[in-house]
Amino acid sequence: MNLRTLPFPILTTLLLLLLLPSPIRSSPTNPDAERVSELLSLQSQSPSGVIRLTDQTLARFLTSHPSPSRSYSLLIFFDALQLHDKPELHLQSLRSQFSLLSKSFLSNNLRTPSQSKLFFCDIEFKHSQSSFALFGVNSLPHVRLVSPHVLNPQDSDAIDQADFSRLLDSMPDFIESRTGLSVGPIHRPPVLSRTQLSCVVAVVLVAAPFLVKRVLDGNTLLHNPLLWMAMSVFVYFFSVSGAMHNIIRKMPMFMADRNDPSRLVFFYQGSGMQLGAEGFAVGFLYTIVGLLLAFATNVLVRVRNVAVQRGFMFAALLVSFWAVNKVIYLDNWKTGYGIHGFWPSAWN
Repeated sequence: MNLRTLPFPILTTLLLLLLLPSPIRSSPTNPDAERVSELLSLQSQSPSGVIRLTDQTLARFLTSHPSPSRSYSLLIFFDALQLHDKPELHLQSLRSQFSLLSKSFLSNNLRTPSQSKLFFCDIEFKHSQSSFALFGVNSLPHVRLVSPHVLNPQDSDAIDQADFSRLLDSMPDFIESRTGLSVGPIHRPPVLSRTQLSCVVAVVLVAAPFLVKRVLDGNTLLHNPLLWMAMSVFVYFFSVSGAMHNIIRKMPMFMADRNDPSRLVFFYQGSGMQLGAEGFAVGFLYTIVGLLLAFATNVLVRVRNVAVQRGFMFAALLVSFWAVNKVIYLDNWKTGYGIHGFWPSAWN
């Protein structure tokens, strides 16, 4: 067919059709749309949104495809059920916080583009030992963030061990700094459920008239001076024993000796650590001195027999000196610092 013999309108139409881009060739496609859809499906099947990965599924979503074809990040929590009984690792608590973080992220980013950009996952050691070796994980707790540009899993970002003590506070900042995605506010579970809160309110309403009557009559436990005395001793012991430090740091009462695992260590030599038993021992010694001082200043002064006063004061001074000497000895053993007495210069 000679193009010169075609009418001008038909020729113009053919030229326009040739110049127009093909819709099949130019339509943008997402190379990992199928994997993202599968991840979203697995995410919806988990109550917390955490996806359980195995060696096979990890290869499916991560290692079997080159990095440029991934548009999502994987935040992976490495777990081991056989280590849940070791309190020093806190794996169960960290796993619960990780689930709470995942649930909060989904709640704050539901039906948004961010939902398909980050997936919370976990890997269990017993069923996925190859995955642990792939990431080079040899200790727990451990969390990795695999970004889309990461080619080698061992090059992924790992959370610093110091951040596990405040996982819910440090993890959102870590995610936002690495991915640019915002986790949003953490939806912490209430202390009491609705049923429990209803029961507490009902009990308070029923007992309120009886409690008001006893308060007006001055016949309650709070009116007993012995209770306040016991609470004062407890607060004193709590403050001088380092109990708050043990609670914040979650320090164990004792630990196994590294050189002899069959031997228990109750006193740790070093200024950077204090075991629970050590703090309680020091608090007990301080409490003895405090109780002796309180007895001497509030009870002993009412005793009319001078010999009894002197005898008790002498015994109290001996016990107090022994207790303070033990505390000083322990501090010197732990830190190397000593306490030295000096005479005033005017006495020389």
